[in-house]
Amino acid sequence: MVSRTLTYTAEAAFALRKENFPDQIQFYAPGLKRYSTASFEQSNPQAFLPISLTGSACALQCDHCAAKILEPMIPLNPKEGLFALCQRMAATGTEGILISGGSKRTGEVPLTKHLKDITRIKEELGLKVMVHSGLVDEKMAEGLKNAGIDGVAIDIMGAEETIREVYHLDAKVEDFERSLQILSQYELSIRPHIILGLHYGKFLGEYTALEMISKYPVHALVIVILTPMLGTPMKSVTPPDRSEVEQFFIKSRLQMPQTLIMLGCARPGGEYKEYVDFAAIDAGLNGIAFPAEGVVEYAQKRGLEVHFYENSCSCGC
Repeated sequence: MVSRTLTYTAEAAFALRKENFPDQIQFYAPGLKRYSTASFEQSNPQAFLPISLTGSACALQCDHCAAKILEPMIPLNPKEGLFALCQRMAATGTEGILISGGSKRTGEVPLTKHLKDITRIKEELGLKVMVHSGLVDEKMAEGLKNAGIDGVAIDIMGAEETIREVYHLDAKVEDFERSLQILSQYELSIRPHIILGLHYGKFLGEYTALEMISKYPVHALVIVILTPMLGTPMKSVTPPDRSEVEQFFIKSRLQMPQTLIMLGCARPGGEYKEYVDFAAIDAGLNGIAFPAEGVVEYAQKRGLEVHFYENSCSCGC
């Protein structure tokens, strides 16, 4: 266990959590990778899986990712189609899916042409369906609402330098807020993501993104942390200072006292991961994906009843 000293603000954040939520915490281990600790082991690694509609292709080639995040996903074969793929997956034990993929140059994932299949997946297979949307217009939001999806994951950025230099996207901060407005207008279940340190390991627009998100009735906020990846322009970037990450956790809880806040899958490993996972407990977050060793026991020591799930933290139970 990492030795840490709680600050007054962390204590206030944890107290605020206790005021607004039951004394429970969720831990997640979706089938993105194998996971086993002394506290929790997957029983069905097929339970929740990600699908890439575009295979390994992405028009943006963002500096932090360069489409590497798509590689572990199940690639869609256009000849088979999305419904047939999910039918096969359901037959082998899959209960939920994340439908994602590479972005177009305009910043959206090409979901619209698959809406009929998504509707059938919900109605005929009964799978839990989360989508990763990218930027959203009203046509897409209406289609997703009619398809009956369970939730929308969307990355929110608060700095135009990051949108332009990291995402290579010709868009503005207002476009991301507009997406939140549209998703809210169509009463979709929104699970926005903030990537800490996205601007080459430095904080830039994270607090602006948090401010934007706090205006809308989101189901859950998911916080992830820049994880340098081989084969990307950021492979040698130093992740954001972990004390800055800890302060962001605290600020998030204080600013959004009644919103589920999750620490998502993407974050650096080793001692860094251990530190931020313990910090997430102390700051009053509601859930952690793939928790570090000792974190489950620490949550119990802090009076929290633990619950384990084999789906994504974006599902936000």
